[in-house]
Amino acid sequence: LEVIREIHAHNEEKRNALRRTHTDAYAEFEKVHAELDALSAELSALTDKDVALDANFSRYGYSAHIRTREVDSSATPTRSQQDREAERLRGQSMKFWKKPVIRQYFHKGLIWRASETAEVASFELFVDLLYVGIIAINGDRAADDPTGTALLQFCITFILSWKLWSELTLIVSWFETDDILQRLCVLFFLVCLTGYTTNITSAFDSTYTAMIAFYLSERLFQAAYFLWTARLLPMIRGMLVGSVILILVPSALWIGSTRADDSTRLMLIWLAIPIELFGPGIMIAIVRSSERWKGTIIAGIANYLQFYPAENIEHKTERTNAFVTVVFGYSVVSLLTYFFHYSIKTRLHMGSMRTPRHPQLTNKPPTSSSFFGKAILGLIQVFTLNMLYFDIDSHNLYTHAIRRHYIAFTFWIWLHLLFIMSFVLASGALAKLVIAHDCGSADPATLTAAYAQKSEPEIDIGLRWFYCAGLGIALACMGGISASHKHKEIGSQRVRKRHRLAIRFGVAIILVCLPLAAGLNSLKLLATTTGLVAFVLMVDLWGCTCEHEAFWCGNNRKCRYSAECTLQRKDIEAMQMGGVVDVEDLARRDLGARGVLDLT
Repeated sequence: LEVIREIHAHNEEKRNALRRTHTDAYAEFEKVHAELDALSAELSALTDKDVALDANFSRYGYSAHIRTREVDSSATPTRSQQDREAERLRGQSMKFWKKPVIRQYFHKGLIWRASETAEVASFELFVDLLYVGIIAINGDRAADDPTGTALLQFCITFILSWKLWSELTLIVSWFETDDILQRLCVLFFLVCLTGYTTNITSAFDSTYTAMIAFYLSERLFQAAYFLWTARLLPMIRGMLVGSVILILVPSALWIGSTRADDSTRLMLIWLAIPIELFGPGIMIAIVRSSERWKGTIIAGIANYLQFYPAENIEHKTERTNAFVTVVFGYSVVSLLTYFFHYSIKTRLHMGSMRTPRHPQLTNKPPTSSSFFGKAILGLIQVFTLNMLYFDIDSHNLYTHAIRRHYIAFTFWIWLHLLFIMSFVLASGALAKLVIAHDCGSADPATLTAAYAQKSEPEIDIGLRWFYCAGLGIALACMGGISASHKHKEIGSQRVRKRHRLAIRFGVAIILVCLPLAAGLNSLKLLATTTGLVAFVLMVDLWGCTCEHEAFWCGNNRKCRYSAECTLQRKDIEAMQMGGVVDVEDLARRDLGARGVLDLT
């Protein structure tokens, strides 16, 4: 310590001597040093604030309409201050109630958002677990009675389930609370969802009123929450009040449907569903078209709605991907359930259980099996579609549909709903096809009693349509979802993206028309559909590679990159002379000129 003090005093003396000898130069140096410190602090603050947005732009595409600011704009914290604040928050307990904070909002064509990303909460994953059961009930119920009436009822119950899930996701994305009261509200949501689910099976026989009562309990609770939040957050009060109106109007129709006869009930249901699905888009359309209606009542409404909450793109995509994973998981779980029961019965026949508890089991040993083969084919289908959705369609993504255009975002949302509904319908039919005994080596005696009773000697034509049309529409919707994004174009690709999507749509049409083919039993049908889906995957895997690259193994050839960018003469001359040009700097220019550059 004494040595350090002596060194400090020595340097202080040297600084004072320099100040006395070169007074003017020393004063100028101190001024420049202070300015550099201030600029470094501001640069660090800007870097800390924008680093999350940089990662966001890299993943979802750049947008010039996004702005970000801290909660306290008067004093931007430095990185060290943020670290100390994070360390301080670790010792805080969860509050019972906190005033909600809006995460992001639209205003006059700009989106203002927090710089940090919105993480998926743990209770949202818990809700997804409950939706596994909801999806299973909806899909299995439709597959048990493959008729037009069952399809209509499936659409109604599934759309309402989707609406409840999407509204919870919306609220979590809009507001940041993270308190105990939020968890209690989620628990109430789960209670209503459980009550709704338990009444799905007999909804159109005897429990329709109970099902709608649980659905309306959650929706009206959400309306009360919006009114309460509108009082706390006056900036977005207009949009929240409009959301409440869009909840109350269809609620009146749902209540009326519980008292009407069957024909009138269906009319009221299909009046309420479009309002539930497309109502929020009406308010957004009013705001976007306000310039066309100056001086009218629409302009006044738009002025009242000029601030409206926006969904966080990271949170929205993560939650949607999680729901798609749940849907894929439902298909796999139904196949694993078959494997489990089949293995139990195999052990019983082999004598590993000396005193079988199932008197319905016969003494005939299980044959090996078309059942197992069909289950494996179904597993390959699900894995292939999972790979198409998560690996192929997100490859070389330049701009996400949410950020590309509001029309692309609209298509992205509703194509997901249609894709999920179609695939759930096909998955429910797939489980029935696996246990059908209409082909060789498929002995229903090798199944347990519950599955043996469901095993059919001939596939119902309605089940064929549910499976093939559901799978074909799901595949087409996946192609539409991929087309809603903007992908990077590589000039030397073996098959361009648009051509690969055209092949996918063609295969989807074949799948939809496949029930018209005669002589296909369940095994042949599953083998055909699996082959078609695998063909789509192979086309995408092979087509997205470049012509000068080896498909089966790597090579050391030079790669090529093609891009459309703004070029200046000095850039071209620099490249011709072997100089280095910053491609990101080229991409940031927007001078109107367009050129094609091919680098090898």
